[in-house]
Order: sequence, then C-alpha cells, then structure tokens
Amino acid sequence: MDEKRIKQAESNFRMYLNEGKIKKIDKFDNIIYETYLRNAKESLQVANQLFENKTSSLWVVVSGYYSMFYMACAFLYKLGYKSGGEIVHQVVNESLIAQGRHKIKNHLLENYNEEKEKALVIVDSYLNDYEREKAKRSSFQYQTTEEIKESKAKTSLNRAKEFVELIREVLQK
Repeated sequence: MDEKRIKQAESNFRMYLNEGKIKKIDKFDNIIYETYLRNAKESLQVANQLFENKTSSLWVVVSGYYSMFYMACAFLYKLGYKSGGEIVHQVVNESLIAQGRHKIKNHLLENYNEEKEKALVIVDSYLNDYEREKAKRSSFQYQTTEEIKESKAKTSLNRAKEFVELIREVLQK
C-alpha cells in the first residue's frame, strides 16, 4: 500500500468523521460487537459451504467479502468507531486503513517477531486484499460471467479466512 493511498484514506476518514458517516461511540455495547463477530463467522461459514458444494461462485465471493466487512466493523467498533448507513463499505474500508493499519502491524510485530518493514508489508497486503475483495464483490454481483466467478472464488474465500483470523487475533489482545 503506497503512501499516497494511506494519506488519502486518512483524509477520507477525517472527512467521514466530520460528516457523521462514521462516529466515535460514547458507550461500548457488547451486543453490537458480538453481532459483528457472529455475522463475520456466519458469512465465512456460508462462503465455505457454497464453495465446497459448488453452489455459487458469486456468493462465495459475496459471503467471503461480508465476513471481512463484518470483522472490520467489529475491529473499528472495538477501537471506538461505528459507521452509519451511507456509503458504509467505503467508510469502513478507509477507516480500517486509517485507524487499523498500525494496530494490526503492532500485533504482527508482537506475535511473529517480524521486523518493522516486513510487518508493514504483511499488513498492507491484508488491507489491499480487503480493498480488492470489496471491489470484486461489486463487480461480481453485477458484471461477471460464471466462468470467471468460479476461477476467483477460491482466492476470495482464502483471503476472507486469513483476514477474519488476523482481525480475530488482534481483537483478542
């Protein structure tokens, strides 16, 4: 993830905060947090079942992305932020980059004793995966043929599994 993209996400996050598209929460509500986690887990299970049963490549991608989205929402909520309804996917994406990048990097440094630059490369890879899956979900839902969907569904499922597991580890700290 290049510096220009990171600066843009930080700028967008500040703008979304000022516009009320994401808000600082006053009081942590465990029901909201647990709902995000439960939705992430269920979405990933659905994606996995759809893939194993070869039911729908489209919905593997969509469900896999939503597992990442709900996990990102749980992460942001734990940090004290909750997104609203307007352009929520973009708000979560930008907020995750602006607010989560260094926290995820620090987790990787602690748990894997990685050098700083290697940890940043790893976290940027996860954040790029999230952003790509967000874009893929949109194009798959509306513009892609079945042959293309099937060829990319497994990658989406694996990215979702890895992302959900990483954020789950960070949240357990």
